[in-house]
Amino acid sequence: MLYSSEHTSWMHSVNPAMKLGAMILGMAVILFIHNVNVLLVLTGLLTGLLFLTSGHPANRVALFLLPFLFVFISTGMSMVLFGQGDTLWWQWGPVNISRESFFRGLHVALRALCFGMMGLLFALTTRPVLLFYSLMQQLKLPPRYAYGFMASLRLLPLILQEFKTLRRAYKVRGVQFRSNGRGLVQRMKMYAIPLLAQSIRRAQRIAVSMEARQFNRQGDRTYYYQTGFSGMDALMLFSWIGIFTIAWWIGWHFPFVEITDVRF
Repeated sequence: MLYSSEHTSWMHSVNPAMKLGAMILGMAVILFIHNVNVLLVLTGLLTGLLFLTSGHPANRVALFLLPFLFVFISTGMSMVLFGQGDTLWWQWGPVNISRESFFRGLHVALRALCFGMMGLLFALTTRPVLLFYSLMQQLKLPPRYAYGFMASLRLLPLILQEFKTLRRAYKVRGVQFRSNGRGLVQRMKMYAIPLLAQSIRRAQRIAVSMEARQFNRQGDRTYYYQTGFSGMDALMLFSWIGIFTIAWWIGWHFPFVEITDVRF
C-alpha cells in the first residue's frame, strides 16, 4: 500500500472496513451508470476528493495518477478507434471513428479512471495493519487469515533481500548465464528453487508458531489495536452519498453532451 504516516487527513481516521465497503459499493454503482455526463461530473468530484483528502502534496498525487491516465487513454482509444456506430466521423483502413464509438470509449475510459482513483484514495489513506484488524473486529474475519496476510506482507521484503543476496553470491562465484533462451531457463531454475525452498521453510515455521499461539481457535481474542466507528465515518458516508447524488443531478439536469445512454 501507499499509506504514509507523515501525511494525514480526516480520511485516514475513517474505519478501514467501512471505507472498503464504501469503495466496493461505489464501484458497483459505477458499473450501472451509462450516462457520460454523470461520469464526467463524478470523475471531477472524485479527483477533488483525492487531492483534498489524500494527505499528500498535489504533485505527488498527480504522479500517482499517471498510470491511471495511461489506462484512461489506452482503454478509451481501443473503443474509439475500433468501435461501431452510425454517424461516421473519420475512417482510415480498419480505423473507424464514429460519434457512438467516441462516446462509448469515453464512457469506458471514465469508468476505469473512477475505479483507479477510488483504489488510489483507499491505498493512500489506509494503513494495512489497521485494515486487517478492522476486518477481524468489525467483519469477524478469522484471525488465522488476517494474521496470515499480515505475515505475508512482512515477508515480501525478506524475499527481496534473499534474492539480492543470491544474486551477489552467484556474481562472486563467477556464475555466468547465457543470453539465449536456455540461459533464461537456467537463470530461473537457479533463482526460483532456492527462493521457493526458503519460502516453504519459513511458511512452515510461521504456521507452527501460529498454531502454538492458538490462532486457529474460534472465540473472542484480545487485540493490540482496537478499531471502531467515529464521527469521521459518518462524514465519509455523507461525503460519498453527496458525491454520487451531485454527479447524478448535474449529469441529468445540466448535460454536457446530448447522449444520456451509451448503450443505444
